[in-house]
Amino acid sequence: MTRRDLIQKVLIGGTTLIVLPSALSSCSKDEKEENDDDGGSGGGSSLKLDMNNPTYAGLKTAGGSVIVQSIIVAYTGTSYVAIDSICTHQGCTIGYSLSDNNFPCPCHGSVYSLTGSVVNGPTTVALKSYPVSKSGDILTISL
Repeated sequence: MTRRDLIQKVLIGGTTLIVLPSALSSCSKDEKEENDDDGGSGGGSSLKLDMNNPTYAGLKTAGGSVIVQSIIVAYTGTSYVAIDSICTHQGCTIGYSLSDNNFPCPCHGSVYSLTGSVVNGPTTVALKSYPVSKSGDILTISL
């Protein structure tokens, strides 16, 4: 090995050690949005959605849904539900169906209940659900 080859390999290896960890941590699901709040409970965190904000205004209508931090929040007409938005089968983003009152995956036909349990495969792994509370026009999702 020549001196030049050694220097190139050291530079490439050093660059990889510096860049790779920061790239991996930037893809973490633990990132928080500006409207996150710990709720003062000292334990878990929460996500607050102001339905007066045009981004979340659709949640005032039955069948409305939004995806925030990989969580789909939907209004069933009587209650709000929040579950992970990524299908456990092959990673597609699920939607909410008001007419069927469930969360279908458009990619392979998996269907999840309002609690995130599997109604129809091919998936066999449930989605995590999150408690939702409403106070005025503010929805709070406990993470």
